[in-house]
Amino acid sequence: MGQVALKVELISCTPNAEKLVAAASRLCYSDADLEALRQGVEAKDQTRFLQKLVDMGHLSPIEHASFTFGAEGVSRSLLAQISRHRVASFSVKSQRYVGAQSKNGETFNYVVPQGIEALGENAIAEFSAQMQEMQRWYDGWVERLGTDESGFEDARFVLPNAAETKMIFTMNARELHHFFAIRCCNRAQWEIRELAWRMLALVKREAPGLFAKAGPGCIAGPCPEAKMSCGKAAAVRARYNELFGE
Repeated sequence: MGQVALKVELISCTPNAEKLVAAASRLCYSDADLEALRQGVEAKDQTRFLQKLVDMGHLSPIEHASFTFGAEGVSRSLLAQISRHRVASFSVKSQRYVGAQSKNGETFNYVVPQGIEALGENAIAEFSAQMQEMQRWYDGWVERLGTDESGFEDARFVLPNAAETKMIFTMNARELHHFFAIRCCNRAQWEIRELAWRMLALVKREAPGLFAKAGPGCIAGPCPEAKMSCGKAAAVRARYNELFGE
């Protein structure tokens, strides 16, 4: 236990997601029956059609494709941000039912903020000592309140935003496009930004046609942040091109 690092994986997704989306979209403009639509989609690659679909802003068909991720080594601070994406489903490790008592003198798992890491080893050691102090507070309250959910639910109030959580969450492709547009942006907080970039890499590998132009807003055009722009659109595009070869 102690300092942890971000880990995210794509656990599951809609089978044949791109063909499903293509069939759903073509249905809107065709009087063919379902079997004919299916055969038509199977007969040719749908990548260019899917890209055209997204470019046109006809996004309701891509809601049929869902992607489920598992994440750990993320903070409760990140949880507060990602749960604002309401077109999503979340299952999160509970601080009420899962205690965080010290084991063999170790602390609960926690995430060290990027800015503190940049200050060097002494700053990291100071932060770790603060986590150890909070561990003592938590253990003290659990001892007085009880080692079950009735004790954990109140003792957890002294735990910091840095405390690690684990989650499984599902978003459809349309929500993921929105998520990547704002969370891959340099103006997003560093932790959720790193999560978003890793998720983008995972879905691009799984469904490249659906996510061909997904990413921060400055990838496909001018920065949408206007006066709030980070001023580093060229660097963001360079990172995107380096990761995805586009």
